[in-house]
Amino acid sequence: QVQPVGSGGGSVQAGGSLRLSCAVPGYRHGSWCLGWFRQGEGNERAGVAVISTADDATDYADSVKGRFTLSRDNDKTTLYLEMNKLEPEDTDMYYCAVLKGMSEGSRECRQRWFTGLGPQYFYWDQGTQVTVSS
Repeated sequence: QVQPVGSGGGSVQAGGSLRLSCAVPGYRHGSWCLGWFRQGEGNERAGVAVISTADDATDYADSVKGRFTLSRDNDKTTLYLEMNKLEPEDTDMYYCAVLKGMSEGSRECRQRWFTGLGPQYFYWDQGTQVTVSS
């Protein structure tokens, strides 16, 4: 399976928590960059969190560091994004993504995720809405 399949999201009040899940069974083996982007209306997609499957190293956008945690389950078939201390500014569509092609490791994942690489270089899920009210 190439395409990630995401779930979760919803509405919550500021300070609350949500968890996003993403099935990625086709990426259990090898070195891949997996994670989430966000996109608001009229904006380009922006990297939120990425994990390098080569060493399970994670990296985050500055705006979510210390509040969001990206992890994989023991079977390495599902990603989770734990979103804590949510703020109204976190409201957006969130997209689970896989960088096409194997990576060279966490440095490449970090570079590809947070430097505006075009959407054609990723596989995407259908997206899920996260809404945080004040």
